[in-house]
Amino acid sequence: MELPILYEDTDVVAVAKPVGLITHSDGRTQEETAEDWFNKKYSVEAAGYVHRLDRDTSGILVFAKNAAAYEFLRKAFHDRNVQKTYLAFVYGVPKEKKGVIDFDIGRSRKDFRLRSAQPKAKGRLRESLTNYEVIGETEGYALLKMTPETGRTHQIRVHLKAIHHPIINDPLYAPNHPPALGIKRLGLHAYMLDIPLPNGTRTLITAPVPEDLKPAFVQFPQVAYP
Repeated sequence: MELPILYEDTDVVAVAKPVGLITHSDGRTQEETAEDWFNKKYSVEAAGYVHRLDRDTSGILVFAKNAAAYEFLRKAFHDRNVQKTYLAFVYGVPKEKKGVIDFDIGRSRKDFRLRSAQPKAKGRLRESLTNYEVIGETEGYALLKMTPETGRTHQIRVHLKAIHHPIINDPLYAPNHPPALGIKRLGLHAYMLDIPLPNGTRTLITAPVPEDLKPAFVQFPQVAYP
């Protein structure tokens, strides 16, 4: 397995994770992971992935190449010093073209795989903030730019379901919705990271839109191709 490298220096490497690849082993399967790729290529200890992407989400995944960089980057994500931008194709068009979704997130009472933004969600409800902006719309569907301020599991997927605009082809949070816009996988892509680096600078990393999402963009001619 080879992962496209989007950015690399002596401390950090960022790759384009394809849909279907898990970030790290869940202990239940023997499938290859992005972490396996990193360990084989760099063979370093006390380092590795500093954030995670869902299996069904494509886009930027960052690894630290040494222990100091690992601690630096983990703290940057924890302190919300990393600006994350996602592109999401959703069912329907939000009335408010720009806003903040601030529902706390817990675990679903119905399905252990799911998270929930309902007041009666199971377990501890954690503060969750997601900014969104409608950047394209067509009949019955929209393309949103999402900038989450927190990093909860399934946060964007749960928040969009909570405002009744779930992500197209989401098998967990929109299982009864038909496929649309030619999208045959989760319509979510981790597009951009504005991230501080251990060397004292910042950099902007962009993950090109995957081939399997490109046909959907054609249906939003008002959006400059990212």
